[in-house]
Amino acid sequence: MSCTREQGGVAESPSQRLIAATLRGSLKTLLSPAFQARAPVGLQRRWLATVARATLPARGVPRRRTRFGGVPVEVVGEGRAATLLYLHGGGYVSGGPGTHRALTTRLARDLDATVMVVDYRLAPEAPCPAALDDAITVYRSLLDQGHEPARMAVAGDSAGGGLSLAFLQHLRDGGGLPLPAAGVLLSPWVDLTLAHTPDRVAGEAMLSLPWLNAAADAYARGRRDGAAASPLHGELNGLPPLLIQCGGDEILRADSERLADALDDADTEARYQLFPSRWHVFQLHGGVLADADRALADIRAFLTGHLAAAGERA
Repeated sequence: MSCTREQGGVAESPSQRLIAATLRGSLKTLLSPAFQARAPVGLQRRWLATVARATLPARGVPRRRTRFGGVPVEVVGEGRAATLLYLHGGGYVSGGPGTHRALTTRLARDLDATVMVVDYRLAPEAPCPAALDDAITVYRSLLDQGHEPARMAVAGDSAGGGLSLAFLQHLRDGGGLPLPAAGVLLSPWVDLTLAHTPDRVAGEAMLSLPWLNAAADAYARGRRDGAAASPLHGELNGLPPLLIQCGGDEILRADSERLADALDDADTEARYQLFPSRWHVFQLHGGVLADADRALADIRAFLTGHLAAAGERA
């Protein structure tokens, strides 16, 4: 089974070109300081949280904090159609439910879903596999509470995208739990060895190779090539259908493309969408950027279709 490849996005109007240029410039100015290897981790976290307050969550989507199996979770939305386990990005060292509400609220609204955003433990205080353990704990608790795997999916961006893939591999390899119906990986970081990551990409708006190296060291602790930290090095057969989305102007583009290539030789159904001239996790700009809205619409269609198919088979 091969990985289907598509070019995503919509025709760019003059106003959208201006919006895209403004967003890219703002990210370089405001967000890139949160991803500097020289900055203390505490400062990175505070900076990212502060900048995230300027993003635009979808209106009218409720949120509440709770715990599942002792792990803190932000429950976004009250939809009944699906349950989405969401694993946020931030290089395993920063980020949290509050930094990704512009995305999680839209997913909840568009899917008529309840989105469970796992506030997993961060490195360096809690290195690999702490984040994976927390995701599994929450998933097990959801199953225990009666959530049906045929109506569940997992999604994540950047490090959370890699974590989502490692999570699915763990379940498949005898974790004792059923697999969810599908997975969505947004600009996933799936190879912490960084062996194929370029020093720089002209359009990269926030990430840098030195920061990625520092984050990989903090999380993997000398085992960067292990599948728990770098799921691209793990087995890709036997997974639920996957949707991968990536921007054309990002330093981690090679991870998505190598994952798509590897899935060509696996029996896992997969679809890879490349959005030219877009940056890392551009989907966070839904409601402002037309390509983000297009990407979110594709995610909705993908998950709705596979959740329906899984429900029919259940």
